[in-house]
Amino acid sequence: MRHSSLAKLLFVPILFFACFFLFPLAVVLLSSLTAEDSFSLVHYGEILLDQYHWSVIWVTVKLGLYTTIICALLGYPLAWFIVRLVPSQAWRRALVILLLVPLFTSNIVRSFGWMVLLGRNGFLNKTLQDLGLIDTPLRLLGTETGILIGLVYILLPFMVISVGASISNMDRSLEYASRDLGANPMQTFWFINLPQTIPGLASGAMMVFALSVSAYVTPALLSGGRVTLLSMLIFQQYSTVFNFNYGGALSIVLLVATLVLVAFANRLGRTTGGRA
Repeated sequence: MRHSSLAKLLFVPILFFACFFLFPLAVVLLSSLTAEDSFSLVHYGEILLDQYHWSVIWVTVKLGLYTTIICALLGYPLAWFIVRLVPSQAWRRALVILLLVPLFTSNIVRSFGWMVLLGRNGFLNKTLQDLGLIDTPLRLLGTETGILIGLVYILLPFMVISVGASISNMDRSLEYASRDLGANPMQTFWFINLPQTIPGLASGAMMVFALSVSAYVTPALLSGGRVTLLSMLIFQQYSTVFNFNYGGALSIVLLVATLVLVAFANRLGRTTGGRA
């Protein structure tokens, strides 16, 4: 009886998942394996045997990794500050709200904002010139650095929320025991606190990486057409060239590459967290 009720409750979510995720994914996969109305791997061969596509894949993965690393380096201290150093619960809530407010704004709007800030006559270059740090404006738009800045800004909240949840669930008794046994604060953090937060850090890293390598709006606007990522190639094949088979193959390549790296991060997080 209990299993029957559970099956009824899960029927609608499973049906929704199948219709709006599994079915479209199957369509894309079948499309990528089709050439001239017959089964073929020619699209994958063109992608994997072409140096240009490998360079695009490398830039996409590289920016995803850089975004993940920077978000971890910035997000961990920020999460620690919010959870452990802010004394008032009301202030913690206020900081979390401020952190999440940008997520309610479209990525297009935020990316246009960064275009204004990073332009040759933008706020950043003007400030650096006024401070005497640079003589000529830096070229940030149309570069990997500009894309990286935009991605870090947009995806940082995901890392902070994930790590913050892990920090709030730490076993404080282990920390007190470590201090009672003579460990200094740095040793306590490195051997007690950090290992307990590795699962949250890994979860945040997986989210940030998956979202960064699949992002289109921010890279497309901040690249100015000078930097090409895999998501931009996919959009081009679907919206401009109308080559759905080739676009499907590019989509599957991006999906597989993302899943492999995410699975590796998940395994690393579980191994490290289990040892802790």
